[in-house]
Parts: sequence; structure tokens; C-alpha cells
Amino acid sequence: MTRTAAYIGLGSNLADPRAQIERALHALATLADTRLVRVSRLYRSAPWGLAAQPDFVNAAAALETNLSPHALLAALLAIERAAGRERGGVRYGPRVIDLDLLVHGEWLLDEPGLHLPHPRLHERAFVLVPLVEIAPDLIVPGRGPARALLAAVDASTCRVLESAPAATE
Repeated sequence: MTRTAAYIGLGSNLADPRAQIERALHALATLADTRLVRVSRLYRSAPWGLAAQPDFVNAAAALETNLSPHALLAALLAIERAAGRERGGVRYGPRVIDLDLLVHGEWLLDEPGLHLPHPRLHERAFVLVPLVEIAPDLIVPGRGPARALLAAVDASTCRVLESAPAATE
């Protein structure tokens, strides 16, 4: 069976954000029917939407998966819950971990709870900078080249924090 390329955005600004990102990457690497193939460097980013909170640590991960978009999203939400993430809090507020399914193959979906590609991916430097690092030639379905999307946003608040975490399998 041919695996599908999927891209995940990771973010945290609570409870040791670097460690939260590392734990989430380890969990991604252990998902059934999925292989973690590439991880961006870590980036420090100003908060988006609600400024009165700590900066975020962000990254992106590339997966090859046999999971459907719905099954992969369910797995991401389970990883968040295991890390102590409680949804339903302040929109765009602080969080222990945030895992966003950005792109899943060529899927274009607009369903309750699942939108592909991620509906605000094209607006967010903290998503696009690490995503373009690991997938510079990615064409975002319905949006175009990821590099062109990045060129259209202000990425000045997204700064490299350190080298890429180990992609452990």
C-alpha cells in the first residue's frame, strides 16, 4: 500500500514547550501505520490571535501514513489529550501542546472538525516557516506552492530556536 504524505504543525507555550514538542514528536514516531520522515528546527514565535501570553515554540513534521485524514486527526487529538491538553479553553490561548493536521495528500475537506488543508495555514508564518523548511516544494491543495504562501506573510516574528529534534522511530 502506498503511504500518503501528511504534514503536522506543532506548537506549545506552556509546561516546558521544548519538552512538549519532543514528546509529541516521539508520539508521532510511534503511530501505527505511520512513519515520521522529517522534522523542522524549533522556532520561537510571537503568539497569534491573543497577544497576552508567552511566545510559542513551533515546529513541523512530515509523515508518511496509511491512516485516513479522520484517523490521523483522531490520533493527533489523542496525543494532545495524553499531554494534558484540554480543548474548549480560550481561542488562540496558551496551550501545553497543539497538533494541527496541515495537509494530508491531495485531500480538500470542509467538514465539522476537519478542514484540509488547514484553513489558516496560509496566514501563519509560524506554520509556514517550519513547513517550507521540511517541504520546500510542497503544493498546498487549493492554495498553491508553500513557498509562495510564505513569501506573502510577515515571518519576522518567527525565529530559529535550535536545530531539528531527532526524528526517532
